[in-house]
Amino acid sequence: MYQELDINPKVIALVKEKEKELGSIFQKIDDEEARNTLKVLSAFHKHQINEVHFHSTTGYGYNDIGRDTIEKVFADILGSEDALVRSQFISGTHALTVALFSYLRPNDIMLSITGTPYDTLHEVIGIQENNSSLASFGVQYEQIDLVNDDFDYENIQKYLTEHKVKLIEIQRSKGYSTRKSITIDKVKKVVEEIRKVDAEVIIMVDNCYCEFVESTTPIEVGCDVMVGSLIKNLGGGIAPNGAYIAGRHDLIELAGERLTCPGEGREVGPTLGMNKQILQGLFFAPSVVASSLKTAVLTSKVLEDLGYEVEPKYNECRADIVQNIIFHDREGLIKYCQGIQMASPIDSNAIPYPWDMPGYSDPVIMAAGCFTMGSSIELSCDGPLREPYVAYQQGGLTYSYGKLGVMKAITEVLKVKNENDL
Repeated sequence: MYQELDINPKVIALVKEKEKELGSIFQKIDDEEARNTLKVLSAFHKHQINEVHFHSTTGYGYNDIGRDTIEKVFADILGSEDALVRSQFISGTHALTVALFSYLRPNDIMLSITGTPYDTLHEVIGIQENNSSLASFGVQYEQIDLVNDDFDYENIQKYLTEHKVKLIEIQRSKGYSTRKSITIDKVKKVVEEIRKVDAEVIIMVDNCYCEFVESTTPIEVGCDVMVGSLIKNLGGGIAPNGAYIAGRHDLIELAGERLTCPGEGREVGPTLGMNKQILQGLFFAPSVVASSLKTAVLTSKVLEDLGYEVEPKYNECRADIVQNIIFHDREGLIKYCQGIQMASPIDSNAIPYPWDMPGYSDPVIMAAGCFTMGSSIELSCDGPLREPYVAYQQGGLTYSYGKLGVMKAITEVLKVKNENDL
């Protein structure tokens, strides 16, 4: 039955063998899914979601009961006082930008304590020059790198003692780096250390790729605000776009006025028929995240046994849905991504090649044959063309589809290598 995808029979046999070794890990993922499913269903019941919440608004979007109720549901699920959930957010990067411009003023200091943020924020912050950056408005940026994949607690406390920082940014997922993603227990510990020095600094978390991977959210361990995308975890592969900002009520109000305009804020913003898709995507999200995690675990196990470096290892604690495969080889990275594309439901006939994407300093190859353009909760794989040539794989709406994609990608890599490597 795998002939149509031209999957190497040896790869099929290898995957079936490794699946048998992953039963206990898959069970832990299922247990986490059950907890998050109950959390979602409880929020739906608490706010009495019904058909009226599917109705659409146009124009200004005044009195959109569905939109306003969705934000209450998200707030409950994320453990926050309030949430801003809007289709007017183009991406996670856009939501992060809105948040940063909401909270920072000229001469304020923004401090990243997870090193350099993801590439698309470089021009937002001013790390790379842009006339519309935070730096162009007089916002100062500093960063403290991680040490051995953990926070540099001593230097963080030292910096906070010597400077008045307005906002601390934590990026949980690794971005295009080789460091580990940040688990919630590490977030909890660093928040406790920060509060010993500064009780007022805004702690903002880029939570993209991390929702429903662990039961506890950054807000629940003391962070002030968190940001994520609906074409990642919480959209469940159904939300066609959008993002959220969740946290303290006063910070959400500020974000609403930055997204629209002062004086109107959250009162405007038409939903244009998206309410049902956002709710349905959130409903499916625990299951879809679980499928993505199983796909990642399988990928890690099989590729490591084939001799590749992987991060995280198949049996490590995970903070997000991203799986790294370190090829140390340009051709291997390209072939793997092309294999993912070949097994995609959409644009399977397209062949991805590296290109100069806006917001990135290196050519990037992106495989994403998705129902929603750029969705990374659907099976996708990408990476910059630079050493050590890392593939960043994420997603899988179902485990079965994810497994097919991985098998096809491995098959394509082996075509340019010695198949006896199996």
